[in-house]
Amino acid sequence: MRKLYILLFMGAVLTACQESFEERCEREAKDFTTKKCPAQINLNTRIDSMTFDKQTLTVSYYYTMSGSADNAMAIKKMNPRETLQKEVKNSTALNAVREHEYNIRYVYRSSANEGLVLFETTFTPKDYNK
Repeated sequence: MRKLYILLFMGAVLTACQESFEERCEREAKDFTTKKCPAQINLNTRIDSMTFDKQTLTVSYYYTMSGSADNAMAIKKMNPRETLQKEVKNSTALNAVREHEYNIRYVYRSSANEGLVLFETTFTPKDYNK
């Protein structure tokens, strides 16, 4: 009988400790930002943070561009949306996000002009399930 109570208690504890996928996304975004940001991606690109918005179900990545990459016109000519869309479709790290059909947003800001957004785009399930 005592074993039954222990099993029931452990089952209740394990059930209470489970988090929703939204809660997991929010926690992992905070953990990533706290532990790994800011981080230099390449010579001119730094990732500053990652967030998750439960209301819009959007994972957002925030980057800062510097040097020659800190140029809105140059970024526009490169057409980063097309490149990012391919990455979103093919990234194994985003499998769970795609399976839950969440939005994925990228924001690139200027290091020289604080607050200036050089490029911003959001991918919805329609964009990455084509």
